Amino acid sequence: MPDHVIAQTEFLNVARAENGVVTVTIERSARKNAMSQAMWRAMTSLFEGLAGDSTIRAVILTGAGSDFCAGADITEFDTVRGSAEKARQYEAENSATFAAIRHCPVPTIAAIRGICFGGGFGMAAACDLRIASTTALFSVPAARLGLAYPVDAMADIVQALGPQLAKYLTFSAARLDAQAALDAGFLLEIVEPGGLDLRATELAATIAANAPLSVKASKASIRATLTGSAADAAVASKLGDETFESADYAEGRLAFREKRRALFQGR
Repeated sequence: MPDHVIAQTEFLNVARAENGVVTVTIERSARKNAMSQAMWRAMTSLFEGLAGDSTIRAVILTGAGSDFCAGADITEFDTVRGSAEKARQYEAENSATFAAIRHCPVPTIAAIRGICFGGGFGMAAACDLRIASTTALFSVPAARLGLAYPVDAMADIVQALGPQLAKYLTFSAARLDAQAALDAGFLLEIVEPGGLDLRATELAATIAANAPLSVKASKASIRATLTGSAADAAVASKLGDETFESADYAEGRLAFREKRRALFQGR
């Protein structure tokens, strides 16, 4: 069945499949899906809204046309980042978007084709899993603009790339192709251009078919491990504990005994 469009702004399209997988598409292909200030704000609101929907199982983030996202729309910088005060506010809005993606309670998958630069790279790094077509090209070009990335975004980049490659990309503003990104561990896998959407959908469907409470607990535990935060560890422990008395745990045991596929409800 085709996905059902559940939200749409001028440049963002949100569609939901029956299995609870949501696909967020950046639709500004004429500008290589570059993000305007209004789009950053809309993306933040969108992911914050998704986080509050307990029926969602996974989220795919992708771009329309031949590119994922060229990053921030530099053509509006003289207006929206024309002073230090405005630049700080703009950076705070960038950080809010990265945080909303990072803190989404369900797994997030970046499906990347073509250009994935700057803020686009930051959004991809904030996702849990990243797959790409062979056309993907990555860059963190802040050094060529005289800017710095938000600290939280840099933490995502370091975790996704490793510190040495993160240093190389940010210091040099060099470009990385899909194979190099795969070899570095930034990508889970690469596929031929025509198979990217299908593979992202398959991966999301595999996740969606598993026990939602278990998947959310695992995501929270991994985050707590990476951050070393006591607060994150407490959240993860609570989510893990909630699985023990869940209906899904009972269903999983019953399905195992009956040698059939479990039908999880997320409760």
